[in-house]
Amino acid sequence: MDYRTLGRTGLIVSELCFGTMTFGDRFGSISGVDQEGATALVRGSLDAGVNFFDTADVYSRGQAEEMLGRALRDVGVDRESVVVATKVRGAMSDAASTGEGDLNRRGLSRKHVVEALDASLRRLGLDYVDLYQIHGLDSHTLLEETVEALDHVVRQGKALYVGCSNIAVRHIMKARAHSERLRLARFVSLQAYYSLAARDVEHELLPLCREEGLGFLAWSPLSGGLLSGKYREDDGGGIAESDPVKADIDASGGREGQTGRRSTFDFPPVDDKAADALGALEEVAREHDASMATVALAWLRYQPGVTSIIIGARNDEQLQQNVAAAELELTPEELERLGAAAKPKPLYPQWMIDRQRQGR
Repeated sequence: MDYRTLGRTGLIVSELCFGTMTFGDRFGSISGVDQEGATALVRGSLDAGVNFFDTADVYSRGQAEEMLGRALRDVGVDRESVVVATKVRGAMSDAASTGEGDLNRRGLSRKHVVEALDASLRRLGLDYVDLYQIHGLDSHTLLEETVEALDHVVRQGKALYVGCSNIAVRHIMKARAHSERLRLARFVSLQAYYSLAARDVEHELLPLCREEGLGFLAWSPLSGGLLSGKYREDDGGGIAESDPVKADIDASGGREGQTGRRSTFDFPPVDDKAADALGALEEVAREHDASMATVALAWLRYQPGVTSIIIGARNDEQLQQNVAAAELELTPEELERLGAAAKPKPLYPQWMIDRQRQGR
C-alpha cells in the first residue's frame, strides 16, 4: 500500500480508502453488512495497509457511523493511527426527508452543521474527525454561512480539516475565496464520482484540484458494480445483468447475489463508451490473471491528481479483490489502452485552450 499527502495538508492517507456505505440495513439495496461483518472488513482493511476510513451520517441514518466506531474499537487500533472522515447534508429522519417535519435536520445551515457533527461524534465514539465534508450543495443556505460553520467546528477541535463532495468548480472557488478573505478553514479536498466509465471530472474538477492543491477522493470507482464485469451490454444496447455467479464487486458498496445493485438502483450514470471500457478492462484483466474490478481500481491509482480511491465491500472476498489494486502494476501501454477506450471528448473552452497552446 502506498500513501499520499491529502492536498497541501500534512495529513498522510492510504491510496485506498475504505468506505462504509454497505454498513447497516437502512440504505436500500446498498447496505446489508452487520456489525460482525463490519468489524471483519475494518480489520481486513487495516491488515492490507488502509489507514483511511470514510463514512457519512446519512448512510443507514447513522448506523454506518456507529458500526465503524465500534469496529475501530473492537480491533483495538490506536486513534492516532487512522484517518476518519464523515459527511453532512442529508436528511436524518423520515420527516426531514419529506419536508413534513424536522426541518432543520438536513442541509448545511450553521445549526445543522454544528449539531450534525456532534451527533456523528457520539455515534463514532470519537472526540474529533480528521476530515469533515459537506455531502453536496444546499441551495437554501448561503455557501458563506456553511463555510463559517465549518470553520467554527475546526476551531472547536471537533474536525481537523474540512472538505467537499458533489459540488461544482464555481462553488469550490467561491467557498475558498470566502475562506481566504476571512482567514477561515478552507476546503482541503474534494470527493467526487470518478471511474474508467465516468470521467466527467477530467474536464474541470480534477484539473482544479491539481492546480489548487486539493486532495481528490474518488467515489464509486467501479460505477455501481458495472466495472466488476457483472453487467454487460444487452441486445438493445443497454446495460444488463450477465452471469449471476460472477462477483458483484462494487467499490462504493454494491449488493451481492443474483440481483445486482443496478438491477434495482441504476446509479451512478456511466459514459456512452462504457462498453468499450469494459472490453479493454476484460483484456487487461485476462493478461494479468486479475479481476476486472482490480484492474479498474488500479487504473485510477495512476491518474494525476487522485489522492485516494474509496473502496467498499460486503465480504472478505470482495475486499481482497479491491485491495489487490494497490499492488497491481500497469504498463504505459496498458494505461493507454484503458484510457483510450472511454476517453472523454474535450469540452469548450478546453479544446480552444489546447488549440491556442500549440506552438508555444
